[in-house]
Amino acid sequence: MSLPANAFDAPPGLPAPLPAGEHILWQGRPCAFGITFRTLHVGLVGAWFVGLVLWAGVPMVAEGQFAAAAITVGPTVALGVGAVGLLALIGWLTARSTTYTITNRRVVMRYGIALPMTLNLPFALIEDAGLRRFRDGSGDLPIRLRSGNRVAYVHLWPHARPWHVSRPEPMLRAIPQSGDVATILARAIAATLEQQEEAASPVIVARRPGAARPPRLAAAS
Repeated sequence: MSLPANAFDAPPGLPAPLPAGEHILWQGRPCAFGITFRTLHVGLVGAWFVGLVLWAGVPMVAEGQFAAAAITVGPTVALGVGAVGLLALIGWLTARSTTYTITNRRVVMRYGIALPMTLNLPFALIEDAGLRRFRDGSGDLPIRLRSGNRVAYVHLWPHARPWHVSRPEPMLRAIPQSGDVATILARAIAATLEQQEEAASPVIVARRPGAARPPRLAAAS
């Protein structure tokens, strides 16, 4: 039997085709606005340059030295506009080059502007997941890994929970409709844990009269 031409093609955002029994529950990208303002803090950078311009220019303007004020603050304004523009570009590229995927078995994070990287997080490695929502409905979903599983903070950034350097936590950043995505992830993890508990739960083995006495409990396969 011949296979279709795309049988070995990986879906977008995934490093390889999904194995049998695994399917995508959700896939999306972070919001460029959230990456730019909440991760790269472009607002604080812009405010810093505005403060410098006011500090240097306001006294001259108050004395009527408009031309001198323009000459003095001109380089600062140009540098500030360039810095804000560069951060905005990096934020847009970061969002554009990032794909988050939730399947019924794992979380996959594919990111990297120049050197794409893929992080696979099977549900068995996940200890907990949280949600931090913002006013616009977007949110961050940090993922806490079980003890003994660690990913370097430098390799994760900017897809890492801030200030958790000693025990880095991967994080789905600036996810639109984060509440719905968190629900999907929670249900998928719960379903996996339920299946594992059922597979590991003991079952009572019946014994016929006169037969050799079997063990009372046997693990279900």
